[in-house]
Amino acid sequence: MKYIGIDYHKRYSVVCIIDDTGGIAAEERIEHAYPERFGQLIGAHAPAQAAFEATMNWSWLHELLEVIPGLERIVMANPLHVRLIAAAQIKTDKVDARKLAQLLRANLLPASHIPNRATRLRKEVLRQRTFWVRERTKLRNRVHRLLGRQHGLAMPQVSDLFGKKGMTALAKLQLTAPDDLLLRQQLDMLDTLAKQIRELDGKIALEGKSDKAVNLLATIPGIGPILGNVIATEIDGIERFDTSDRLCAYAGLIPTTSSSGDKTYHGRLVSGCNKWLRWALVEAAWVAVGCDAYFGGLYRYHRVRGKKANTRIMIVARRMCQIIYCVLHEQRPYQPRPWRVNVPGCSHQGRAESAA
Repeated sequence: MKYIGIDYHKRYSVVCIIDDTGGIAAEERIEHAYPERFGQLIGAHAPAQAAFEATMNWSWLHELLEVIPGLERIVMANPLHVRLIAAAQIKTDKVDARKLAQLLRANLLPASHIPNRATRLRKEVLRQRTFWVRERTKLRNRVHRLLGRQHGLAMPQVSDLFGKKGMTALAKLQLTAPDDLLLRQQLDMLDTLAKQIRELDGKIALEGKSDKAVNLLATIPGIGPILGNVIATEIDGIERFDTSDRLCAYAGLIPTTSSSGDKTYHGRLVSGCNKWLRWALVEAAWVAVGCDAYFGGLYRYHRVRGKKANTRIMIVARRMCQIIYCVLHEQRPYQPRPWRVNVPGCSHQGRAESAA
């Protein structure tokens, strides 16, 4: 068996191949303009295992490697953990490739999850929609800023300035130069983004209909079609997690802990996590506390305890994450139960989650 470390860059990769004894069998720099060289080099040293660090466009390299005959295993390493294990004062592309190969040979490589191609493409669609929504929010803020500096501006009283009535009123506004030009451009961009988002919404809804995990998540308060698709796609199979605590850790909803002797300190939330999953759970938690009695009761209970708003919503998000684990692990819909905590300000009877 040969072990291959690949230091992957944008335009080239450095490949190091070692044998069972740790000796270097081959080293080569491969330009990405000639991707067939990967198959020629690795095929000549089969059977083999390969490892590379996770980077922005890691899927290009993975799709290239997974079709090479004789390559029995592909590992995508967590770059942060690799640095902690194999820190060195001398760092070059060759040294990095050799380290990956040696760690792979010793079975010490901290691996990251590699989703299949269908899941990767689905993630790209969801993240594209999130990107457009964030850009839309920025544009709306610019419109508010532009309107806020006008003198004597009369606008109709509407609950949503960017709803049908509000957009009609904005389109009829006559402002002085250059604000009239800026407003027209901003409204045109908002209209374009709305079309892009609707197009992606249709594709996401179509894909989510056949996903059992999305349908189960839709039974949980606060989780709609978009957030349900994001959560299901980012989890990518609940069987990956042994317990709900592991899922919470993956979502970055547990605090850092430092324990020495008989003293234990809890700090900020862990940083090495799936930020997309944490974002989706926090967004769902904010919706749930406003529309569901159980999550709202949990939020108010911790408010009475003196917790800050961000801390309270993270507690709700973590509880929701635990519920999601139960729902997906047991393959059954969310089942409400009464909220039974009686504290001042939280005396109403709410609803609880399915049993953990």
